[in-house]
Amino acid sequence: MNFDLAWLPELLAAVLATVLAITLHEAAHGYAALGLGDDTAKRAGRLSLNPLRHVDRVGTVLVPGVLLLGQLITPGGVQFMFGWAKPVPVNIWALRHPRQGMMLVAAAGPAMNFALAWLAGLLVHPLVAWGGFLPGGQPDWAYRFLALSILANLVLGLFNLLPIPPLDGGRIVAGLLPRSLALPYMRLERWGILIVLVGLFLLPRLAEGFDPMGWALRHVVAEAFDLVLLLSGNGRGA
Repeated sequence: MNFDLAWLPELLAAVLATVLAITLHEAAHGYAALGLGDDTAKRAGRLSLNPLRHVDRVGTVLVPGVLLLGQLITPGGVQFMFGWAKPVPVNIWALRHPRQGMMLVAAAGPAMNFALAWLAGLLVHPLVAWGGFLPGGQPDWAYRFLALSILANLVLGLFNLLPIPPLDGGRIVAGLLPRSLALPYMRLERWGILIVLVGLFLLPRLAEGFDPMGWALRHVVAEAFDLVLLLSGNGRGA
């Protein structure tokens, strides 16, 4: 029996880029908290670059697995994926300035992703110079990996800036709001993942023409991708 595995290098590049983006995103939260006075993540072993330390059985394994299998057995192929890592534990009251500190801890994850996207853009230059020395003189996989790294980090960073608790953007907004508004706003956290799933993935399948995720990918992420290329000295994307 002959299996076509032409898709395997692309899958490996996408998985590696995504794992690195998620792992460093979560580690950045922990290191930011440690720098601001809270060692909870350190004591929990979450200041780690080992991806397994950040795996959530539901968000990292079950939900993406169900989505992937469900789409593979239906016409149209894989259209979207969604999941999350195990949240890094932070004791807000251990931070030197709790409200401002929590905002900085929350912002550290997306900031790391944007920095990684820029770094991937910068790595294109040595790849161009040394591509001919890669095994077989075929740098195509490396170029694809860097492009997917930029994309994965931008999607993860921008998605987490949505102002919905428990996403990082929700925590940043809570820090900016007056205390009288911040407390009821953070009560949305228990419903946050459900709001995201319904608003971004379920409603677009029920309401024709309503596709916020598709719009964001076509416009916000595409413009951010071009900006990363520009800031890393690669011009603009096509």
